[in-house]
Amino acid sequence: MCCALAAFLGVLVHVSVTDRTVGQARDRALSRLTEATAAYEAGDRLGGLAGIDPPDLPVPLRRLAGDGERGTMVSNHDAQPTMWAAGPVDGGRVLAVEVDYSQGARTIDGLDQAIVGSSVLAIGATLLVGAFAVTRVTRRLHATARVARRISAGDLDARVGDPRTRDPARHQDEVAAVAGALDSMASSLQRKLLSEQRFTADVAHELRTPLTGLHAAAELLPPGRPTELVRDRVAALRTLTEDLLEISRLDARSERLDLDDNRLGPLAERVVRASGAATEVVVVRDVCVLTDRRRLERVLGNLVSNAHRHGGPPVVLTVDGPVITVRDHGEGYPDYLVEDGPQRFRTEGGAKGHGLGLTIALGQAQVLGASLTFANAAPDDGDGGDGDGDSRGRGGAIATLTLPYDERPE
Repeated sequence: MCCALAAFLGVLVHVSVTDRTVGQARDRALSRLTEATAAYEAGDRLGGLAGIDPPDLPVPLRRLAGDGERGTMVSNHDAQPTMWAAGPVDGGRVLAVEVDYSQGARTIDGLDQAIVGSSVLAIGATLLVGAFAVTRVTRRLHATARVARRISAGDLDARVGDPRTRDPARHQDEVAAVAGALDSMASSLQRKLLSEQRFTADVAHELRTPLTGLHAAAELLPPGRPTELVRDRVAALRTLTEDLLEISRLDARSERLDLDDNRLGPLAERVVRASGAATEVVVVRDVCVLTDRRRLERVLGNLVSNAHRHGGPPVVLTVDGPVITVRDHGEGYPDYLVEDGPQRFRTEGGAKGHGLGLTIALGQAQVLGASLTFANAAPDDGDGGDGDGDSRGRGGAIATLTLPYDERPE
């Protein structure tokens, strides 16, 4: 805006001064032409700056005067700017006078230089001041954006801490308002999440004692179908309680790793055997990784169990270096799970379960420093499984676990 305004004002001043200067020179030239015409008609001698058909008269002005019109024109004469005025006289000849225009040309040139110099100076000063002011604002905005990204990544202790928000006496600009709102939102979100985590942990702890007694009492019941139903429900409730306790520990970030070297091929086969379900294991490339075996088995076990419970056969577990995939041939993951990840106590289509298995798998993967992603396969994406004909053309769900791995000689 400043550059455009400076250019507009410069052009406006240039046009105005040029019109005035040229107008004054034209008036002088026409006045002398009138005097020279009167002298010519009276038979008096013409001055040195007037003449009949001068050879240096510009052609357009000569043509105009030959047509019976009077006119003026600026051109160079003897390397000097000259204002010419010409008009017709008897015999079809042209009477012309010349007026020195060098002073007017120097005035316009000096004005143009002053306009350009002042415009450059004003624009430079404006850019420097603007860059300084904008840099201060953008630096604060970038800091606010970095804190927002940290919060979205799970660091709820991150705060902007803009100095203006801590001192109410200072002017609260827009950036300070955004920073203050972000800090308030993070604090409120942190309090709510901590409250939910404490509630989950407290409920799980309080349920353990009565469940232990209930389990012992169920074992004393006489054999029969009702007893089996009671024992089954008690076992399911104990599993749910243990899952809630595990989630509360993951939320509290109190888990500690027990690292050791483990080969992924044999570990995957142990997980499949322990699941008791028909799962194909494909080892493309076996590697030895430094990880927590118990937690890794927990992650893979949950993925395999979820594939059998909510997916369709065949279920294939593939080991390709530090990347492990679990693929089924069912209907695939729900859209919300692929986009936002697993959510507690949320299932789709009336499926059994509480939505905690994948939540625990994701939490344990984060403890391992691994990446766990969920996606749906294209219907024509085959994996060479030995499933029946019903699985042909179906996509299915794919869970991909990528473990941290340093290439080392084995």
